[in-house]
Amino acid sequence: MATEKITTLARARVAVTLAFAAHGLLGAAWVARIPQIKEHLGLSEGAMGVALLGAPVGVVAAVRFAGRIIGRWGSRATTIAAGAAGALALVPLGLSWNLGGLILSLLLMGASLGLMDVAMNAQGVAVERGYGRPLMSGLHGSYSIGTLLAALAGAAAAHAGVPVAPHLAVAAALLIALLAFGCRGLLDRSADELPAPAEDAPAPSRSPRRPLVLLGVIGLCSFVGEGAMADWSAIYLRENLGTGPGVAGLGYAGCAVAMTVGRLTGDQVVARFGPVPVLRGGSLVAALGLGLGLAAGDPTAAVAGFTLFGLGVAVVAPVTFSAAGNVPGVPPAAGISRVTGVGYLGLLGGPPVIGFVAQGVGLAWALAVPVALVGLIVLLAPAAATAER
Repeated sequence: MATEKITTLARARVAVTLAFAAHGLLGAAWVARIPQIKEHLGLSEGAMGVALLGAPVGVVAAVRFAGRIIGRWGSRATTIAAGAAGALALVPLGLSWNLGGLILSLLLMGASLGLMDVAMNAQGVAVERGYGRPLMSGLHGSYSIGTLLAALAGAAAAHAGVPVAPHLAVAAALLIALLAFGCRGLLDRSADELPAPAEDAPAPSRSPRRPLVLLGVIGLCSFVGEGAMADWSAIYLRENLGTGPGVAGLGYAGCAVAMTVGRLTGDQVVARFGPVPVLRGGSLVAALGLGLGLAAGDPTAAVAGFTLFGLGVAVVAPVTFSAAGNVPGVPPAAGISRVTGVGYLGLLGGPPVIGFVAQGVGLAWALAVPVALVGLIVLLAPAAATAER
């Protein structure tokens, strides 16, 4: 029986790793083709900006109901079905005939990504619990690798002159095959059961609302910064510091690479020091790195600051989701759904807020908002203690 359990967990670990990679592949499969889609539809920058809101709005809307959906159908079925639906959404996305069709396609893809996100994280928490050691950071690292591979494949397809529609149709077929065959080893409904309390665990509080709210705020603080790095780092380097286009792109590239490296190595760090000290230490690195990089007013220092920010926040999402899936008295998917719903508000609303602040006080000062928010994580970090199983 013990051997069978080990085999089941090993298969589930491979399957959930592939699910995280598929999520990254799906979310980034079309990103490199945005210029061609914009040109094909004849959209202005403003209209394209409205269309790009479709995916994050779909994500935020879907995660609000993810707990109930997973409670009914299970995280295994939801992971595979939501991933397949998101992959299928790539087809009308590539065939979009007008702005409305593009928005609807992105809403469907975003909603699918949101459902899949909660479900696969619930699977990851269950596998991590079965192994009895941190695994979530590595799983999120596989997601980062998936986004990188998809971005490279999309750039190669665009460079080779492959039309958007067949490129995204082939991507959809490959993703569905990966989900159907690679994710068969996901855990059954046992993954969605309440975690059993440890023998020496303190009695749970009357309401799990407080830790879930705090974990959601931690996620929001991190995601505001991640969104700001993606949307504003290149603009800051280009317009505020006068760099060329190539150097301007290094800010987010450094952040993304550092985040991937941090996640791939984060499990060992969390296992050694615990989630709360790692959250505090990482947040300090992110706040000091970005703060000093902005204060220096130098391109090299700024790129270094963006890179340190990515390294510092790398483990925030994995540790936060792991903690949310282990709150006593709360089904894993329900806890993750609530925390993800709050956290993704930062990803959706953070970049526009940075823009509004920048209009009033300048972009350099506006980018101090992520510095302050990740600094707040230092104070909120004890909420992640539920991950200490």
